Amino acid sequence: MGTQGLQVERGESGPEEVIGLSGALTVQHLAALHAELEVAPPHALIDLTGVTRIDTAGAWALAEFEQRVSAAGGAVQYRGATEGAELLLSTVRRAMPIAEELPARPGGIHALLETTGRRVMGAAGFLGGLLEYLGLFLAGLFRVMRHPREFRFTSLVAHCDDVGLKAVPIVSLMAFLIGVVLAFQGATQLRQFGAEVFVVDLIAISVLRELGILLTAIIVAGRTASAFTAAIGSMKMRQEIDAMRTLGLDPVTVLFVPRILALLLMLPILGLIADLMGLFGGALMSWIELGISPSMFRTRLVADVDVSNVIVGLVKAPVFAVIIGVVGCHAGMQVKGDAESLGRMTSSAVVTAIFAVIVADALFSIFFAEVGL
Repeated sequence: MGTQGLQVERGESGPEEVIGLSGALTVQHLAALHAELEVAPPHALIDLTGVTRIDTAGAWALAEFEQRVSAAGGAVQYRGATEGAELLLSTVRRAMPIAEELPARPGGIHALLETTGRRVMGAAGFLGGLLEYLGLFLAGLFRVMRHPREFRFTSLVAHCDDVGLKAVPIVSLMAFLIGVVLAFQGATQLRQFGAEVFVVDLIAISVLRELGILLTAIIVAGRTASAFTAAIGSMKMRQEIDAMRTLGLDPVTVLFVPRILALLLMLPILGLIADLMGLFGGALMSWIELGISPSMFRTRLVADVDVSNVIVGLVKAPVFAVIIGVVGCHAGMQVKGDAESLGRMTSSAVVTAIFAVIVADALFSIFFAEVGL
């Protein structure tokens, strides 16, 4: 039968079905050829004597037909094919994807143990990668200390601006609102016992010791870890890091050290700003809700709150900064050559950095409780 310039004739020759093709076997007639070859006979003989032209699309249709016949337990033979057609068919056959049969996964307790083991090893490998990048940062930091000319001060200032100065508004607002909420909720609960004045202690200890620096680190982790991953990952996608190595530049010195060092310098300052704004918000709400004047708030703050609470809070800042910076740089270097990988690693960096900061804060709390601070 004729199909838009492609002639298809069917016949039988013994046990084989003869499919005679003539005309142009090209992409323009691909749909028609598929319709003719939709049913896979047990054995087929394809006569290509009358084919005047064949392209890759036509060869792919024939190769796919071969796969269907082979899957049904049959075989396909060709007759009258030119040397060019045979070469094209052979090339397309080699390029056809081969479906791999996945081994059956074990069930029951074996599957549970295997999955658990793989996840534990994956977590151990990930932790090892973070420790490796921490070592790279420390080595790079010692190197620029020995060779100050290699230190990129302009890059440090730029990252301090991005990490610190531009984060001041959101950190200040967050800390102010946290102080307001603590004062309001504390007043509501302590009023039942006539102990409203102790709301000052509640606000001061909560903000100075835990919430100020912890929430600041979480905000910085969301802003900065994602920014580090996106910037380094984009450079890796565009092969700029390979170009750096070709030019003799160390990516650790150029990319990692200024970013993590900027976090080390700016996170304690942001934590201090958060502490001040949290106390200011708490004092304002205490004045409005409980009638505790600013002078009384200050007096109670100085008399009842020890300076060790401030020290305990700010000591955590450098550790949080290193965690956030290492996680962001490590995730950026794991980006592959596609945009999907960049988005996935950026999200992973934020989640990992926030989780690591919370775990580190919990460990600090246990440590300070054990030493009596």
